[in-house]
Amino acid sequence: MANSPRLWANPPGNSPLPLPSQPMFFTSAELSEMSFPAMPETDSLDLNGLKDYVGKFTLENGKRVKDIIDLEKRRPLLIVGELANPYRLCDLMAPDMPIIPVRLEGICRTWADNLDARDIQPGIHHVTLARSPGWWERSFITLLELPDMKKLVAWLDGAFSNTWAPKRLAEGLIRLENDIELMPPKLDEISWDGIEEKVEVSTPAPNGPALDLSTIMVPINTRSGCYNSRGRVIRCAHYPQTEFHDNLFRRGSSFKWDQILDFL
Repeated sequence: MANSPRLWANPPGNSPLPLPSQPMFFTSAELSEMSFPAMPETDSLDLNGLKDYVGKFTLENGKRVKDIIDLEKRRPLLIVGELANPYRLCDLMAPDMPIIPVRLEGICRTWADNLDARDIQPGIHHVTLARSPGWWERSFITLLELPDMKKLVAWLDGAFSNTWAPKRLAEGLIRLENDIELMPPKLDEISWDGIEEKVEVSTPAPNGPALDLSTIMVPINTRSGCYNSRGRVIRCAHYPQTEFHDNLFRRGSSFKWDQILDFL
C-alpha cells in the first residue's frame, strides 16, 4: 500500500537503517512499492539498457516508471546510506525518483570516520565504500538529473564543504539484483591474518547483468575515507550505526579515501 514517506521510520542514530527491502518509487507525497520487470538476459548492461530496465518497473497504481518521469536526462547514482531512506529524501525535497535494488561485489558499505551532528549528538556516521575482495551485498541505485544529484551529494557535506564528492568506481561490480532475500557473508565467514581479510564463502551466482561503472556516480567521503579498525574495514552489514559508534569507533583512526578504492 502506498504511504507518505513521512511515515517511514528514520531514527538518525541508526543510520542507514531502515532502508527499503524492495524497489520503491519516491515522491514527496507518496511512497509506492514497485514490481520487478523481467531481468535482462545479458552479462552486462549499458546506460541505455539500465534506463530501459528501470523504466519498466510497475507502481502499485499500474503505471510504469517511464510513464511518470522522463529518464532521458537522468543518470545513475548509487545510494548506499541515507540517500536511499524515504524519510530523509523527503527532508531534502528530493525529486520523484525510483529506488532500485542492486548487488555490490568486491566493494562493501562501510562507515565514514567523520561525524555529522546536525540531527543528533554526538552525531552520525554516513556510509561510504571500500574495496572488499569476495564480498557481496545489496544496495540501491536511482536515476537523477545532474543538478538534483549534486544537491543530494552536497547535503552529506553538512558544515564541511567538499567532504563528499561524486566519483566513478574503477573496481568492483555493481549488478542488477531481484533477489530481495539475498544476504551478505556473515562476520564469521571472513578470515583475518593481521594484514588481509578474506571472504571464505563463494559469491552467489548472479541474478542480473553487471552495469557500466563509468556511467554510475557514487558519493565518496574524500576527507577521511572510512574508519580503520586496527587495519580492518567495519562493514555496515555487520555493525549497525549505534553498535559501531559505541563499541568500536575511536577518533583519529581512518583509511584515506584513495587508499580504500580506485576511481576512474
